[in-house]
Amino acid sequence: MEKEKAKILINLARESIEKGLKGKMYEPENIDTSKEIKEEFNYKRGVFTSLYVYPEKKLRGCIGVPYPVYPLWKAVIISSYESAFCDPRFNPLKKEEFSKIVIELTILTEPEKLTGEPEDYINQIEIGKHGLIVQRGIFKGLLLPQVAIEWNFNEEEFLSETCLKAGLPDNAWKDKDTSVYRFSGILIKEKEPFGEIEVKDLSSL
Repeated sequence: MEKEKAKILINLARESIEKGLKGKMYEPENIDTSKEIKEEFNYKRGVFTSLYVYPEKKLRGCIGVPYPVYPLWKAVIISSYESAFCDPRFNPLKKEEFSKIVIELTILTEPEKLTGEPEDYINQIEIGKHGLIVQRGIFKGLLLPQVAIEWNFNEEEFLSETCLKAGLPDNAWKDKDTSVYRFSGILIKEKEPFGEIEVKDLSSL
């Protein structure tokens, strides 16, 4: 993705958060999104928005739409609003914090189920390239590709941590009743608040 297009999506995320700070809901139809933007980003993708306090790179919120159920422009609006105001781990973002956060968008490929025996899963995961989803019944957890890099996980640790995120035992991925999916994506992030944009295609790593 070109930086110009990536910047449009970051701006869309900021607009969604700014609307929320003014007490307005994120209803995508209420965001001032031009017809051109809607047409450009009308394809469906999952998206996660991560907010970090600058310059400490301290997480301030992270929520997303894991599956491609919305057009990309709409998924960005929804995930950015919910990251700022609905992440249960944090208080809702305040106006005075808005200028101090950097926004990171991860645009996901469609998740694909890992096949074969559970012991074969490790060979189907590339650290830095793949994120994981673990699901068993009502339990589901997702970790983005960059998490494994940030925490220096190997493949087995990444599987175990995703199980824990799902509220399952760390070895639940070895159970055939547990489904494991991998995905990749495009990482778009601000280097500083309102600053230069960096784009990385994780699937090409």
